[in-house]
Amino acid sequence: MYFKESFASEDAYKARWVESEWKGADQGKIEITSGAHSSDPEFDRALKTTQDYRWYDVSAKMDEEFDNKDKTLVLQYSVRHEQKIDCGGGYIKILPDGLDQKKFGGDSEYNIMFGPDICGTGTRKTHVIFTYKGKNLLTKKDIKCESDELSHMYTLIVKPDRSYEVLIDNKKVDGGDLTEDFDYLKPKQIRDPALSKPEDWVDESEIDDPEDTKPDGYDDIPKQIQDPDAKKPDDWDEESDGEWEAPMIDNPDFKGEWKAKRIPNPEYKGKWEAPLIDNPEFEDDADLYIQPKMAYVGFELWQVKGGSLFDNILVTDDVEEAKKAAEEALTYFSKEKEAKDKAEEEERKKSEEERKKKEEEAKTKKADDDDDDDDDDDDEDRKEKVDKLKDEKADDKAEEKEL
Repeated sequence: MYFKESFASEDAYKARWVESEWKGADQGKIEITSGAHSSDPEFDRALKTTQDYRWYDVSAKMDEEFDNKDKTLVLQYSVRHEQKIDCGGGYIKILPDGLDQKKFGGDSEYNIMFGPDICGTGTRKTHVIFTYKGKNLLTKKDIKCESDELSHMYTLIVKPDRSYEVLIDNKKVDGGDLTEDFDYLKPKQIRDPALSKPEDWVDESEIDDPEDTKPDGYDDIPKQIQDPDAKKPDDWDEESDGEWEAPMIDNPDFKGEWKAKRIPNPEYKGKWEAPLIDNPEFEDDADLYIQPKMAYVGFELWQVKGGSLFDNILVTDDVEEAKKAAEEALTYFSKEKEAKDKAEEEERKKSEEERKKKEEEAKTKKADDDDDDDDDDDDEDRKEKVDKLKDEKADDKAEEKEL
């Protein structure tokens, strides 16, 4: 085992990992946390990206510098995009000796880049990139990735026989021969550049039928004709509107420019290609699978929406060790959905209770307002009655004076 990381604590993270400064204020803040819907707070503690529209560049030195000559190389780690990621990287890198960790960024040399990359619906793939003779070689395949909000284990295995495998959640999703799926080598054979197509080579698969002739009168058929169903409007006035003519319509009998029908060419020899010859520039390399001077592990990410968690990092030459570590992690991952569903149900109930509470408060307020309106009406009625009695008494006094 060359490297293992489970992010046991914030202090352990700070002692081992170095956050880059290459993007200055655009570097995102990293936290060590178990996330929003953890199945086990201790096991699920992970490195988390926390801010939107930020770079995350952080690396750790491995226990020893090594290469994978004559050995299987396994790179494994887990990713959880609990933020419903819409655009952002989730891949990990192995980097060579000589890395300036404080300046680690997109231009830093690396040995391997591996893991999911998501942006909209168009980009949802697992990167597999190897550096060979100074060039970054991308896989020719489109390897799927997971894009839900749960944890998934990604595993890359590279063997000395120049084969590789990609596993997600301990299940193989792709793999093959490095020389076939990556442009490590120039082709073994090429088309002979000294040869060109013979002048008498016939590569037209069809020809005009020499026995097909244009029908008599074909060219006399007009492209448009007057609409036979059109009728002069009843209010048409020829003195003021002129002589009425039916509108023109496309002629259903017009077939366009006449062309002879096509028939197979009896002289056709097929598409010409120069014969294959051995490529004088081809050089095989039995050691092309080897990655030299591997010394660091790092994340170099741009995320439009932060919130990804990275954990369970393992670099080893033991496939069985990686498999067992993945199996253990998957037992915890299997409980995540239950924890997530439970948290979402609690949140739904809380929202429903708050909604009902607001409805009750609104009803109570309306009832109080209605009571206040009734009290106001009663007060007004009493006032009207008092005023009426006062007026009646005043009228009685006036009558007494007159008497």
